[in-house]
Amino acid sequence: MPGDAEAKFKLLVDAVMDYALYMLDSGGRITTWNSGAQRAKGYTADEIVGQHFSCFFTQEDRDSGLPERALRVAAQEGRFEAEGWRIRKDGSRFFANSVIDPIRNDAGELIGFAKISRDITERRERELALFQAEQRFRLLVQGVKDCAIYMLDTDGIITNWNTGAAAIKGYGSDEVVGKHFSIFYTSDDRGAGAPERALATALAAGKYETEAWRVRKDGTLFWASVLIDPIYDEDGKHVGFAKITRDATDKRRAQEELEDTRSALLQAQKLQAIGELTGGVAHDFNNLLTVIGGAAEMLRKVDLPEEKRARYLDNIATTVERASTLTGHLLAFSRRRAIRPEVIDLNIHLDAWAEILSRSLGNGIALSVKTSAKTARVEVDPTELETAVLNAAVNARDAMPGGGDLLIETRDAIHGDDFAVAIDITDTGTGMSEETLARVFEPFFTTKPIGEGTGLGLSQIHGFAAQAGGIAQISSRVGMGTTLTIILPKVDKTPAAIRQKGRLGSIPPGIRVLLVEDNIQVLHFAEQLLDDLGCQTVCASEATEALALIQEQSFDLVFTDIVMPGLSGIDLARQLHIRVPGLPVLLATGHSDQLVGEGEARLRVLSKPYGAETLSAAIRELIAASILLSGSNVGASNCDE
Repeated sequence: MPGDAEAKFKLLVDAVMDYALYMLDSGGRITTWNSGAQRAKGYTADEIVGQHFSCFFTQEDRDSGLPERALRVAAQEGRFEAEGWRIRKDGSRFFANSVIDPIRNDAGELIGFAKISRDITERRERELALFQAEQRFRLLVQGVKDCAIYMLDTDGIITNWNTGAAAIKGYGSDEVVGKHFSIFYTSDDRGAGAPERALATALAAGKYETEAWRVRKDGTLFWASVLIDPIYDEDGKHVGFAKITRDATDKRRAQEELEDTRSALLQAQKLQAIGELTGGVAHDFNNLLTVIGGAAEMLRKVDLPEEKRARYLDNIATTVERASTLTGHLLAFSRRRAIRPEVIDLNIHLDAWAEILSRSLGNGIALSVKTSAKTARVEVDPTELETAVLNAAVNARDAMPGGGDLLIETRDAIHGDDFAVAIDITDTGTGMSEETLARVFEPFFTTKPIGEGTGLGLSQIHGFAAQAGGIAQISSRVGMGTTLTIILPKVDKTPAAIRQKGRLGSIPPGIRVLLVEDNIQVLHFAEQLLDDLGCQTVCASEATEALALIQEQSFDLVFTDIVMPGLSGIDLARQLHIRVPGLPVLLATGHSDQLVGEGEARLRVLSKPYGAETLSAAIRELIAASILLSGSNVGASNCDE
């Protein structure tokens, strides 16, 4: 039976192919040899049994006495384990893990050694490749001087530090590893919880990126471009963060210098534009003032016939309207004119306006309107639209001194990714050169003689289109005419003319109006207009006086200027909204860039200059809106007095 057990054990050992299992005598000579040993080292049992096991060692190891030392350590300590290069029969090398155990008899006497070896060359190559890759990556990270690249643990504690981080932030590795990364933040950012918010955002969104001020070791600030990414292990467990910081101070400074340069250039261009403006505008205003002054002088004559008096009054009214249009162009250019967009149907609006426009152009110009757009609803300021089309039409007329054809056509278009409607204004005039086309939209640029144009027409068109969310384009060839195109985004809303139809009636008689105006001449003029419209008017020269009057008396409407010393008209309206909720407020302005908030239905803006008709219309609209909101009958109590 013992013989059978030994045979089976020999079969078992010989069947192991991945390990070299063999025995040595006490002197180190090989006494047994299994198939795994033959496979690993290339020797058959007949070739190797009886040989000293040192034949598997490299010459360097044999010269250093490693085989003998291995046996001595195994005998003395009970085990010897090592990894190293070994030699096959064919002279090739392999990397082996070797274990040597001493074998003793029952009396404890050393009779030999059991030796187990395994070829781990592939594993070592993988480990070496990984080690080399890590080393290369470490060298790469450490070699980056322009970026701080380091890691944080899950709580934000710094775990490593590269040379770029040391160069940018001033800390050595031994000074910063183990500290929380919030030391680089300003005290204000730390107080606001910015470091914690950055890590939370990186975890939630997968990345955190920002630019902000950071603090170096010496306390100086630098503008940092920051990126934080969460790091996960192979099992998906969060183990920390990768943080990259770059000093973007020079870039920020360069951007600021560029902005300063652009601002300086823009200012220089404005000064140049003002210089170009003075000739045309001064001439135009002098012409207007000549008409107004001359007519006013004639009206002082007590014996002036009524027919001439009426004609001079008409001249003054017409001239004031022209002056208002010119100042409107100037204010639109400076972006200080209040824009009041409405939803209109361009097909209907332009078709209805064509007859008036035709009379403005005079004889010799054959105007036609073609509405090719299937839907043409846009949201624009109707006055600005009409001014833009009129400017284009007047330019077209001037380009056709001998007469010609002018076509205004709407058509469906695309602007960006949205549906739009285009207005093409095409003439058969002299056309323009490429040099002129390149400058046509510049403010105050004109090809007309000094005194015959302000150069604001096409710039107004360009500004109108941009404010409406669209674009203005122009194409022309010398001798072939010109086409100016205004492209406006379409809207799916009900036109204001339909929406407000039937809402407005006449001003309720006897309504009490609080008039607030700091300019004494305008105050007296507005008071007279309100009285002529049948209102009961109480005047105040400033907002604080108006607030005091509100405490003492009741009013149906407040009519106030926007730009005033102290509290502005907007501020007054806000105070009134708190003290007297629901009180309608009409704001007047000639140039304010303050805007009424959307949704404030009891507020309206009236542009200066205004007259009885425009003031009456504004009051009717505001009162109608107030009635719809509150259901009250404004001015009813005063009608019974």
